[in-house]
Amino acid sequence: MKKIGICSDHAGLEYKTRLIGYLLGKGYEVVNFGTDSPESCDYADFAHPLANAVEAGEVDAGIALCGTGNGMALALNHHRGIRAGLAWNQQVARLVKEHNNANVLVLPARFVSYRMAVMMVRTWLVTEFAGGRHQRRIDKIVQP
Repeated sequence: MKKIGICSDHAGLEYKTRLIGYLLGKGYEVVNFGTDSPESCDYADFAHPLANAVEAGEVDAGIALCGTGNGMALALNHHRGIRAGLAWNQQVARLVKEHNNANVLVLPARFVSYRMAVMMVRTWLVTEFAGGRHQRRIDKIVQP
């Protein structure tokens, strides 16, 4: 995974901006889907373009931030090809990839430190999907 899409609402803007620098420093290509303003805005306006890019293969995966992470996760998971996992510590970040093969990591910017956000992103990026029984469970998520 080398091309990462990232988005936030106003609550996640500071962390998103800092994470872009972190990711670029680690050699990732980053596509910013906004917001780039601290003015109050609606998370769905940025979640949907990120989800579309992940589904279309324009980016390999995504990271989304808002105050609690819940708004972004709800909007992202309305897309059939998205498995957005909300994490609040490293173990959960690992498990959303290992067990759920999350293609978007969602972070609650108002409830974790920036240091924890970086640790979660780093963990999620290097974790591999376990497959097996977990694939069977994922297959049941996307049933019509």
